[in-house]
Amino acid sequence: MKEGTIPIANVYYLLCYAWNFAGERDLVKVNELDELRAVHDLYGKVLTAGFFHLARQGLDRGYLDFQDDIRGVRGRINLSDTTKRALRARGRISCEFEELTYDVLHNRILRSTFHSLLRLGTLDRGIASDVRTAFRRMEGITNVSLSRRIFNQVQLDRNRRYYRLLLSVCRLIHELLLIDERSGQTTLSAIDSSRMYQLYEDFVINFYAREQNIYKVNSPSRVIKWQDTGTQKQYLSKIPRMEADVILEAPHRRIIVDTKFYQETLAGKMGDKLHSANLYQMLAYLRNREATESTGARHEGLLLYPTTGEHVSVNVQLEGHLISARSIDLSENWRSIHKSMLRMVS
Repeated sequence: MKEGTIPIANVYYLLCYAWNFAGERDLVKVNELDELRAVHDLYGKVLTAGFFHLARQGLDRGYLDFQDDIRGVRGRINLSDTTKRALRARGRISCEFEELTYDVLHNRILRSTFHSLLRLGTLDRGIASDVRTAFRRMEGITNVSLSRRIFNQVQLDRNRRYYRLLLSVCRLIHELLLIDERSGQTTLSAIDSSRMYQLYEDFVINFYAREQNIYKVNSPSRVIKWQDTGTQKQYLSKIPRMEADVILEAPHRRIIVDTKFYQETLAGKMGDKLHSANLYQMLAYLRNREATESTGARHEGLLLYPTTGEHVSVNVQLEGHLISARSIDLSENWRSIHKSMLRMVS
């Protein structure tokens, strides 16, 4: 399934749920997203809308350590540096002090990402104008060279959820940014299949955790124990870990959900067969969890495929277990997707 076939609004919702920011998805209005034609315009729209929202409330400030040669005393005197450089003869003292400033790391990342977006030649003119305005309004905040290490250094509490959403977008942009060494031209690549698969899995987990209250989701764990029938202790470490994508559990029903992301949803010469490996894997999940978590309703399996314009609805009974295959059509409007996701487990 190609990224470009998914409406921009749905890409936004997928990202919000996958990153666990569904509560902040009203940051951008759906009708504003309908006007966008490219995913990189979505990133710019979210960042500028988020920045203007934060600016109205007041951007974050924090205390940073400074050292300066000043007249008088501020903070702690660096006596050795003052003496070594003979600063007193010039009426100055080397002082170390803290200062409240907007030039904190998460603001630096945000401004540096705006700078990267401004180098994109394909950015929508209106979005580019908003990005330029936001960049200028952050004057005085240092541009930094972005890296994974810098993103990992950021520490934000839960009350700064809008900042955390924006930094998630910044990180995605950084990971997708391509710079031609010869021409210096900057482009953004599409989200690759492996990253899209992870986003889709996280979306499904967080959607069911947030949007329904019938089932416990992955509680206490989505790890499935192997039905051990006497493996010698020295070989137990050789058995691979078995972990489902999502386990929904209620007194009346237990569902193991396995998310699948393929260019071609179905297999076989005619494109009308379920992938055999999917069924083998699901049967292994069902057999072992039924044996090791025997108390409760009988387990069933759900293979969940994202599609665009393709419909999949298959039910099979294998070894006493119901296994269903269903598709989520990501080309539909979000309300339809929301209903379909809930209908599958209702």
